[in-house]
Amino acid sequence: MVKVSLVKPGARREALLQAAADVFFEQGYAATSIDAIIERAGGSKRNIYNAFGNKEGLFAAIVYENASKLLSTLDVGLIEGHDLEEMLTTFGKRLLDLYTSPNLMGLYRIVVCEAHRFPGLVKVFHDQGPGRATQRLAEVLEAAKERGEIHTQDCLQVSRHFVGMIRDNLLQALVGVHPDPKQTVASAVELVLNGIRIRRES
Repeated sequence: MVKVSLVKPGARREALLQAAADVFFEQGYAATSIDAIIERAGGSKRNIYNAFGNKEGLFAAIVYENASKLLSTLDVGLIEGHDLEEMLTTFGKRLLDLYTSPNLMGLYRIVVCEAHRFPGLVKVFHDQGPGRATQRLAEVLEAAKERGEIHTQDCLQVSRHFVGMIRDNLLQALVGVHPDPKQTVASAVELVLNGIRIRRES
């Protein structure tokens, strides 16, 4: 089981995670050693193992911290009552920004390249990134369903479809294709809302 440290981030922790991410990007997951990360960031093996468990735990923490930048804006209590289309659009834009950021693109390249040797990395990337975003959005949709704004049997499945449409842009970005972000998000929002929004008779 991968250990993801949930200690509140500070300057030292952020510096360590960024240094580790840089080494992973430069050397690849398999070639990266804890010693190489310590050489870049300072500290000790004991501190790293105590905080993250192992190298895979450190990788998971990098994905977790990047995903948290998005998810911190999706607290259900903060967005309840907001227009659903506006909320989905904001979420889609933030998710697209996250997926096309240098850190996430670098992590995804590592996952794709190392998947055959380290299949656990795929699960780590999914659970700490797309999986968390999907679950949080499903909670938001459930709240909208309770308010009578949408009709669907499975908010989680709807959330998977929406996150999947946004995530497709990560694959395109990796090969140098960059669709218009505004149009991409608007299309995903329209497709989802057309399927679940309750239409009031005039």
